[in-house]
Amino acid sequence: MRNTLLRLLLCSALLGAGTLAMAQEAPDNSGVNVRDRASGAITAGQQSNSKSDMELTRKIRRSVTKDDSLSMMAHNVKIVSVGGSVTLRGPVETEQEKTIIANKAVAIAGASNVDDQLEVKVEN
Repeated sequence: MRNTLLRLLLCSALLGAGTLAMAQEAPDNSGVNVRDRASGAITAGQQSNSKSDMELTRKIRRSVTKDDSLSMMAHNVKIVSVGGSVTLRGPVETEQEKTIIANKAVAIAGASNVDDQLEVKVEN
């Protein structure tokens, strides 16, 4: 009985420490949230439901996600199409990823139709 109680206590302590460690590693998105509330900021909620805009976004998203050289962060950038114009937003790991994603969007939508607002993640 005593061994069982000690094992239970040890397991509880280990689980609690693991949960605390995970909580400490959570990303701080407060800066991103403030940026998305800025006047005139394009957000995913503004994505047009027109067939052509949805198709444009789908093509760019597919091109980005199929590129295994890009990080998970880069795979998750916002791609918003409205009236044939594409806005790219969100953080990427490197300047190279920023360039790759912008080039993919330009190849699909045309240079004059892409607003590249991607940001290279800054290490703290």
